[in-house]
Amino acid sequence: MHVHFINTQEKLLPLCQLLSNSDFLALDTEFIRQTTYYPILALLQICNGQQVAIIDPLAVKDLSPLMALLYNKDITKVFHSAHQDMEIFYHLNQAVPQPVFDTQMGAALLGYGEQIGYAPLVQQLLNISLDKSQTRTDWLKRPLSQKQIDYAVNDVLYLAQLYPLQKKKLYDLGRSTWLNNNFQILASNATYSPTPKTMWQKVKGSNKLKKQKLAILKNLAAFREQLAIQQNRPRRRILSDDTLLTLAMNPAHNLDELKQHHGLSHNFLQYNASELLSLIQQGLNTSDQDCPKTPDTIKLSKNEEALAACLMAIVHLCASENNISAQSLCSRKELEALIKGKRDLSILSGWKNELIGDYLVQFLAGQAQLSYTSGKLLLNTGLLNPNDKIGE
Repeated sequence: MHVHFINTQEKLLPLCQLLSNSDFLALDTEFIRQTTYYPILALLQICNGQQVAIIDPLAVKDLSPLMALLYNKDITKVFHSAHQDMEIFYHLNQAVPQPVFDTQMGAALLGYGEQIGYAPLVQQLLNISLDKSQTRTDWLKRPLSQKQIDYAVNDVLYLAQLYPLQKKKLYDLGRSTWLNNNFQILASNATYSPTPKTMWQKVKGSNKLKKQKLAILKNLAAFREQLAIQQNRPRRRILSDDTLLTLAMNPAHNLDELKQHHGLSHNFLQYNASELLSLIQQGLNTSDQDCPKTPDTIKLSKNEEALAACLMAIVHLCASENNISAQSLCSRKELEALIKGKRDLSILSGWKNELIGDYLVQFLAGQAQLSYTSGKLLLNTGLLNPNDKIGE
């Protein structure tokens, strides 16, 4: 297969014309983001099954012909574990390519486990061992070595082979549409749009706080996120999670008290002390009803814990019956919510309801039973047809 190395503006347009009639494009990116908020695109790889292209965005400054190709809605864009790649496109264009297919998600529905890596999937499906020695290489360094180029080529060369294989397997199993909702979320701009007001939910330890202290954390986390975006720096290089938590748990009322907090440098306070004190005070003044709330922690009784174990056994049984990973079907939290009477759950709609949700509801209603016979765990389902069993 011919490999095009695109490192001049003159080479880019002919490549885009060559790929313009493709049914799909397997895509991957190499990027660096250790010192920045936004990832720095260092390389972009494309394969349509016949042609492979390695595009150097450090050398080719105008990528608009390429973006027109990638944002063509008649061409499916194929990724493996797409989120970070899509985030790059969102940053570049304030929009993401559509439609998409993620081979990691596809693999989960084909029994290859949850969140399987690209190299293990290539090994299992194509029986090819990939060299991953360049995983942590410096992709901003030029010139690129031959090992780096070979690595980059392989990331899309075999991705273009995985896609039609997965597509056919999913079709043969009647699962072609099962991931449509997942792919729609993956290709939604809202998935990648920064939301400073919700960043407190990602602060490790936020569940330790309540009421006004949680309001302070929300204010400070949003402030940190806005600074990180403005300065294009990693958020934890602005303020660490520990510093945010300490400020929320022990709110300062003046500059002298702020100076007592570790993690706040003299330089940072020189420019931001007034804003920090204002945000802390706003949090302290927040009424109880307006304070943010952490998700309710579901506490199960001992009997309910046993029931959850039974439901999880049903999940694993159905997963095994359908050669699919149990994690793709249902989480422990969903089972806990189901036991507590919640019904607006993903397992009770669409293909998940057909595969597992209906059986769980039947079991909870006493219309299905687990049994162990001749070394096999069985689920006897349906009062109208007591001979209907899963696990035989």
